[in-house]
Amino acid sequence: MTVQPVFTKSLQAMAPAEYRLHARTWLAANLPAHMRADSTDWRAPALEESVSWEARMYRAGLAGMTWPVEYGGHGLTLREHLIANKEIGAVMMPESAGSVGKELAGPIIMAVGTEDQKQAFLPRILTLEDMWCQGFSEPDAGSDLARLRTRAVPHDGGWRINGQKIWTSGASKADYCLLLTRTGTIEDRHKGMLMFAVPMSTPGIRVVPIKSIDGKVSFAEVFFDDVIVPDEARLGAPDEGWDAAIRVLSIERATNRMYRPWRFETELRALLRGLKSDPELAVLLDDGAVRNRIGQVLGQIDALKGFVEGSVEQLLDGAQIGARGSLSKLYWSECHQAFASLALDLVGHVTPRSSGLAQRIRDHFTTAYLFARAETIYAGTTEVQLDIIAQRILKLPKDLQK
Repeated sequence: MTVQPVFTKSLQAMAPAEYRLHARTWLAANLPAHMRADSTDWRAPALEESVSWEARMYRAGLAGMTWPVEYGGHGLTLREHLIANKEIGAVMMPESAGSVGKELAGPIIMAVGTEDQKQAFLPRILTLEDMWCQGFSEPDAGSDLARLRTRAVPHDGGWRINGQKIWTSGASKADYCLLLTRTGTIEDRHKGMLMFAVPMSTPGIRVVPIKSIDGKVSFAEVFFDDVIVPDEARLGAPDEGWDAAIRVLSIERATNRMYRPWRFETELRALLRGLKSDPELAVLLDDGAVRNRIGQVLGQIDALKGFVEGSVEQLLDGAQIGARGSLSKLYWSECHQAFASLALDLVGHVTPRSSGLAQRIRDHFTTAYLFARAETIYAGTTEVQLDIIAQRILKLPKDLQK
């Protein structure tokens, strides 16, 4: 059964200050202590707990803010989206288990899907009744999607798909795959790409988990061996896949997870609080070099806040984000890596004799450091973002980009 949102007052009737207070109050009252990474009660939530929590957030009006009401959304603007993200960033809750659906599949379906597809998929993405994975990257086509080789050929009124995807987050738990394929040859580069919504239960799909450096199994290889899908699974026209993917990726890099700089600031405060909770660790903060590094990180966080807020205002004024999304992706990933390196240096002084809060912070930032190493790789590597910035924003001649 689809869960409908319930409010004591219509979200559309709330002024920005009311909506901010609603978000802040609801999160404070409802986020369990064991789902707060800065709490000594913290434990990694099971998938079922994460799904239940995110469904509650949606019902509270803190997810799907800008999606149309007719597709299960709340019909608000990017301004409310930013307000909610600031409040979400102020608490150290787990990352979304349904991010691929909400941040990629949903926007693409809204952009190029049929009305039937929108009605079928979009409400269930917000309620997390359907989980999605993203089938873009391949062994020889990671950030350079123009090199992908997974093929889709016409077959009995539908399509036959063969190929391989890699680094597919959440593939083992997904109900659907947002799959990018090629209908032409690899020499066609950006032409002849087609996107599908493929049920992961379709015969011929094989998922092989990949263990990452932090010991988690969140990625996978996905093999497509003579996978037959109906034409109704197609998202957009046969030559629309590239444009749809690039348009949504640009928006993703600029507007999704706007909470990042506020979350980084919250993490920084938690780091300092954890160190100050133990007299032997608190003296680390008296070192001038350490204080200088903390100041540099805080300055980077403030700059990222300004970029996010400025981007929202530009979008509200009708501007197209375009390649500016690469600036956001480049900056937040580099910023968080620098912060995670500082945090790891400091929590390296935590011992079994340290306070419980200091040990919790050590565990959090050890994991955060390992994950941050991938942040300059996934969703487009630093090198790819720099190339986009050079070509599409700075308009540099190719001989100056080397």
